[in-house]
Amino acid sequence: MTEQWMPSNKQELMSAIKKEWKLLIDLAESLTDEQMNKIDSGGWSPKDNLAHLAEWMNILLGYHMDKKPAHEVIGVPQEQLTKWDIDVINPILFDKNKNLTRKEMMLKLKQVYGQVEARLESMSYEDLLKPKNADDPEKRPILLWVLGDTTEHFLEHRETIERGLK
Repeated sequence: MTEQWMPSNKQELMSAIKKEWKLLIDLAESLTDEQMNKIDSGGWSPKDNLAHLAEWMNILLGYHMDKKPAHEVIGVPQEQLTKWDIDVINPILFDKNKNLTRKEMMLKLKQVYGQVEARLESMSYEDLLKPKNADDPEKRPILLWVLGDTTEHFLEHRETIERGLK
């Protein structure tokens, strides 16, 4: 198992996020409407993948950083999301966004990215190294979730979109 890359300072973090974001957005903007809606072998279109990224950046802000209840951030009744389970959350997010137009989805994606970027710019690197949860025995920093919902997630879904277009 390889060790996760960690930036050594905020400038390195922001540079990595902006690099992966640009690659993702350049790909998204290069797609025709037909390509944007082409369903891949996993059942998702590029539009679905991009809407998924917007939702997870929103979760990063609301749930992981602001510590709001997950159901509130995701926008579902509490009884629909009784525990933190990706296998429950992802289908909810898919259904929530499946009818968005390309324009609506791109606007949502860019808006939430702007919010994430502004939030991160307002934080010190030391704040990003603080444990996400005070009671976490591993003392994992919020930075891990930042990376997971930005650079790593952007790369993962960009590669998924590229594979689906082949």
